[in-house]
Amino acid sequence: MLRTKRIAGRFGLFSRKAWQYPRAMPCATITSALHTSSMTEDHIATLKVRRDRMMQQLHDTCQWGQGERWGSAVIDTGMKRLALTDADKAVRDWFVEEAKSLGCNVTVDEMGNIFAVRPGTNPDLPPIYAGSHLDTQPTGGRYDGILGVMAGLEGLRVLQENDIQTDHPIGLVNWTSEEGARFPITMISSGVWAGVVPLEKAYASQDVGGSGSTVRSELERIGYLGPRPATPEATPMAAHFELHIEQGPILENNQQKIGVVNGAQAYKWFTVVVKGRAAHTGTTPMDARGDALLVAARMINHSNVVANNSGALASTGILTLQPGSVNVIPSHVRFSLDIRSKSDAIVTEVEQKLKRDFAAIAQGRDVEGCTPPSAGTLPMEVTWATDYHSPAVHFDQGCINAVRTSAAGVLGSSELFRDMTSGAGHDSVNTSKHVPTAMIFVPSKGGISHHPEEWTSDEDCALGAAVLLQAMLRYDRGHNSK
Repeated sequence: MLRTKRIAGRFGLFSRKAWQYPRAMPCATITSALHTSSMTEDHIATLKVRRDRMMQQLHDTCQWGQGERWGSAVIDTGMKRLALTDADKAVRDWFVEEAKSLGCNVTVDEMGNIFAVRPGTNPDLPPIYAGSHLDTQPTGGRYDGILGVMAGLEGLRVLQENDIQTDHPIGLVNWTSEEGARFPITMISSGVWAGVVPLEKAYASQDVGGSGSTVRSELERIGYLGPRPATPEATPMAAHFELHIEQGPILENNQQKIGVVNGAQAYKWFTVVVKGRAAHTGTTPMDARGDALLVAARMINHSNVVANNSGALASTGILTLQPGSVNVIPSHVRFSLDIRSKSDAIVTEVEQKLKRDFAAIAQGRDVEGCTPPSAGTLPMEVTWATDYHSPAVHFDQGCINAVRTSAAGVLGSSELFRDMTSGAGHDSVNTSKHVPTAMIFVPSKGGISHHPEEWTSDEDCALGAAVLLQAMLRYDRGHNSK
């Protein structure tokens, strides 16, 4: 149920009473029972989404998993809706009921992915899907993933209110645990669907919080361990479109509104373990220490130097150490390493150089570009494990063209949109391995994402949602006989 509380702040003041939707309202001057096969470009271009409705629903659903407060307005909070928690279950339950109220058939697969499908006139055709995710980072914001799902729901409402018939069924999917924040495999469930993550590996993935819970046990606990296999055969798609915030500063810096995403850069995730020797900090001379944390710090700093020199990106987001006592030299350090580039070859080049250099650093040898320790260190052991590999992706040209044409129609100027490559991984990376796929970006204020202050204006969210809906209709019109 929508809250009646007035919402203030940068979104202005409005209440549910001012614009609630007790009856179907036309979003454009389109006659009833219009079929996409007879829709002209002008027809499609007149379709609008109801911005206030979509945005209030987005903020209302953020009551489940509310995170850090950063401002004084009601909506000035981030999100902490980790996958398969009670908060995730609550928003999933809401999503299922909302989709059913729009006349959608709802199914859940064995990874908890939720598929809502509005029937088309040709039942032999697979659905054209919009897709994204409702889970967030521990200190996330209100737009990453969430906007894509809410925009998909708004598109379904527009189709229903205008009685628009499509040949393909039109679907919306909420992919489970895209973020990889609670269970450390990013895009884990779309990965299972795409066949790049084995089902048993996904089920066995454990909560990084140390609870001992697994993906399977939590799916069972919240009631979303579905009966349908997570495969393209069990849940086929004609195409997959995803609206997402950019998570970077390019659109804002260039005063543009839409990014037509052509693909995604390559990346690899690793876990690196350094084993040294524990000792008393007060009795062990500096040149007789096996300080695993000191060596790991040198490695992390060096990874940034090597990546920068190679035109790549590298970062460490997780670091743990043992024994974790104030007066004991760390003997065991584990850290994550994320390497990214538009080029698969550059990712491989950086990985290979770092493996050589880390081995030398562990042995206390000098490495070019790496600051040597101020005192000698005992030889140590370093090991690597590859956690995830996502090669560079190139999206489908037909889907890209549908997005580009829709962006031109919605914005009215080619100066307001641009072709882009995604710097982050998304579920669309996995769907693109099997079905035509494309993405749409909208600006992120200050380029901020994975942060409570992540923000995209109402206007830009609505523009992105309109481009999403129109791209799906154009794709249906162009492929309704295939």
